[in-house]
Amino acid sequence: MDRPKAFISVWDKDGISEFALSLADAGYEIISSSGTARYLRERGIEVTEALDLTGLPSILGGRVKTLHPVIMGGILARRGHPADDADRAEHGIPLIDVVVCTLYPFEETARANAPKDDLIEKIDIGGVSLIRAAAKNYERVTIVTDRADYERVARALTGGGTTEEMRRDLAVKAFLVTAFYDATIHEGLIDALGRPKDPDESRRVIPLRVEQRLRYGENPYQEAALCGPALSDPAFIQHSGKELSYNNLLDIDTLLKGDAIFRGSCACIIVKHTTPCGTAEAGTAIEAYERALGCDPVSAYGGIVGFTERIDMPLAERLSSHFFEIAAAPEIDPDAIEFLRSRRPNMRLLVFTGRYTPREQIVSNRSGFLIQSETLPPLPDRSAGRWIGTPRDDLWGDILFAWRTAALAKSNAIALAHGCASVGIGGGFTNRVDAAKYAISQAGERARGAVMASDAFFPFPDTVEIAAQAGIAAIIQPGGSVKDADVERRAAELGLSMFIGGTRTFRH
Repeated sequence: MDRPKAFISVWDKDGISEFALSLADAGYEIISSSGTARYLRERGIEVTEALDLTGLPSILGGRVKTLHPVIMGGILARRGHPADDADRAEHGIPLIDVVVCTLYPFEETARANAPKDDLIEKIDIGGVSLIRAAAKNYERVTIVTDRADYERVARALTGGGTTEEMRRDLAVKAFLVTAFYDATIHEGLIDALGRPKDPDESRRVIPLRVEQRLRYGENPYQEAALCGPALSDPAFIQHSGKELSYNNLLDIDTLLKGDAIFRGSCACIIVKHTTPCGTAEAGTAIEAYERALGCDPVSAYGGIVGFTERIDMPLAERLSSHFFEIAAAPEIDPDAIEFLRSRRPNMRLLVFTGRYTPREQIVSNRSGFLIQSETLPPLPDRSAGRWIGTPRDDLWGDILFAWRTAALAKSNAIALAHGCASVGIGGGFTNRVDAAKYAISQAGERARGAVMASDAFFPFPDTVEIAAQAGIAAIIQPGGSVKDADVERRAAELGLSMFIGGTRTFRH
């Protein structure tokens, strides 16, 4: 009686010789081709070459090795099926009971920014076909695609064979391997070959790799994980502190957006519950921090703080006197890291890498998945917008700063700024009037002479009237309301300068 057969074709050789020996000890004939066969023979394992079954060697420089009816038929054949048995008998096709396969490293090659031709050669054809064939025939064939499964599969085969339940689970895992692999190729070729002019937007494929299992989600009763696109680099590197939580990662997104929006200036952004509670620009990072903290020191407690420039030792000493969950920057001096590790061991210290910018923003809800392009809002342009009342070019720096802050805040959002520092931020309100009232109350006397930015239009003149009463010097808002004429007329009556920028910056 012929021995049962196992076909082995693996790129990742780690652990395969030990697994092959276990299969041989369990009575299996090992079939392989090309590099895997050579590797196993060098380690004293008896191997039957695939060409001994097919009569054909590898061709086309190794592009075709296993795509042959004898091999694919041996994997796909249904035992006891009269037509299949007849075909096997006529063409001399032996049954293959176990398939072990790992694929060419397309993902690693793409990550290394390899030339296009190298990338194309790392698209596995035969391996994917072997895996799909074995997984399709899971009722009869055991498919192994992960070296983490070698030990338990070897144990099962040595003990008499795999169960249908195990084969089913391995098959489901195998289809995940090929699905992820194909999705990664799609993503990699978009970069290597360019996105098509007329992409088919009726289907979306996004390969995600679990980077970190989180303790829980937004609340302890929810499970959560951090996933990253297959070909992306991390957006930051953690150098100290506790494991990041789901809520930490939501807040970090606001810091990363802030780093992009304020890039080019020395800025500090303090975030609480995904919205800024203090922002400032200054000549030094420590000065920017002091001014940002002054906007709302109560909310800043237990928040997170980010900088567009490096954290040095003097700034680290200042940060150590306040409770922050996270401190982040494009660079942190080594002595500052060691100091904060000793003084604030639970504070997470993150260094932005600048290596990851998502193409799309994806949010799932009970309707499905919402997908939109991930782009920063365009800066207001003095030549493209228009002034109501007297133009305040002397306040343009504050106007841009307030607009950036409002663009980071949750809608409805109002930001007040003076001297390129926020003095009041009303974010996440269900109406714009309350957002303005909150920001003005937070600013107090600092509202007089400040500028106001709104993330969306004023539906009525009431917010303009509140601003005038508080002594606001100028307003920037996008316009677009059916009541624009009423709002603009009221601003002119109150002698309030208002710039209509034209770009809404909603952030829900």
